[in-house]
Amino acid sequence: MGRLTAPPSRMAKLGTRIAVTHGVSRDAVRRKVTPWRAWYSSPRWFRLRQAVFVRDGGVCRQTGVLLIGGKNAPDSPVVDHIRPHRGDPDLFWDIDNLQLVSKAWHDSEKQSLERGGAGGEG
Repeated sequence: MGRLTAPPSRMAKLGTRIAVTHGVSRDAVRRKVTPWRAWYSSPRWFRLRQAVFVRDGGVCRQTGVLLIGGKNAPDSPVVDHIRPHRGDPDLFWDIDNLQLVSKAWHDSEKQSLERGGAGGEG
């Protein structure tokens, strides 16, 4: 049996997952590859999220569910980009491109739309 000299191409995609075991978090790797991810940790984003929550009255714009859940609960609030921003600051910071949705909707319906190419990046 011969030695494996290079990982198969399908294994190359595991890079960010494997990095976690070497002391580097997956989020840190993602932030390095896509610097705009740091915007999500900024005070400006925090204020914008609060403004969207107030504007939408704490209700999911897609399902009408009252968003009162704690972190990671299905009825917790998520501020979602309606159109993909892909690092475009104008789309990222545009309050009219943001909607308040439930985590359950964002993690199921929205992700399905994104995989199909019709949804935004949230």
